[in-house]
Amino acid sequence: MSNPDRDPFPSNPLPSGSGAVGIGWLLGAAVVTVILWQVPWGQYILYPFSILATWFHEMGHGLTAMLLGGDFHQLRIYPNGSGIAQHGGSLFLGPIGRALVAAGGLMGPPLAGAGLILASRQFRTAHYCLLFLGGLLVVSALIWVRSLFGLAAITILGVSILAVALKTPHWFQNFAIQFLGVQACVNTFHQVDYLFTRTAVIGGKSLLSDTGQIAQQLLLPYWFWGILIAVASLWLLVQSLRLAYRS
Repeated sequence: MSNPDRDPFPSNPLPSGSGAVGIGWLLGAAVVTVILWQVPWGQYILYPFSILATWFHEMGHGLTAMLLGGDFHQLRIYPNGSGIAQHGGSLFLGPIGRALVAAGGLMGPPLAGAGLILASRQFRTAHYCLLFLGGLLVVSALIWVRSLFGLAAITILGVSILAVALKTPHWFQNFAIQFLGVQACVNTFHQVDYLFTRTAVIGGKSLLSDTGQIAQQLLLPYWFWGILIAVASLWLLVQSLRLAYRS
């Protein structure tokens, strides 16, 4: 029996001592994720989250380019989990702007992950964040995704997340948004070798890696920027979890 005077989306924060998903579950999920990366069949279980992290990465490039006055033309995602974002036009700040666009991809997953984790503090924000994320995935597939695999994969992910937002109970939505956030953050360390690689093969072509592009624009070696990105990603994960579970 429903109560018309009851707010369906409680606005109180959700510390770990409440009915919310405990931080132990999320840290456990992160540990299990790292273990699954080490076994062959584990890659298949984590495959959808790897594709989502690639989408965060490529959208980070494209949206950063737009914020700096450039154009976001398209993005492609391939079955092996790699991707590429094509942008053009003049960017504000010259070499610094080009370095920021390269860094935007590397910081896309941890920034998005931290935002998702923080959104889980309230059922209302978790719900609307899932709706926004699912909708953005579908819209981006229509506007920017230009690979057949990417179009299918991103659309399916978007529709699935929208279904979670519309068809599952609040506790599951809260868990889902936190779990997606943790997966986005820790994915940086799954591909940590990419941070310390000057070139990479993407779509069958050998290209400068993101840290290689930053080094080309800002002179310091690519491994320095790899260390900086790794530290920043870990800091974002720790701080977002700390704030999400602070009473």
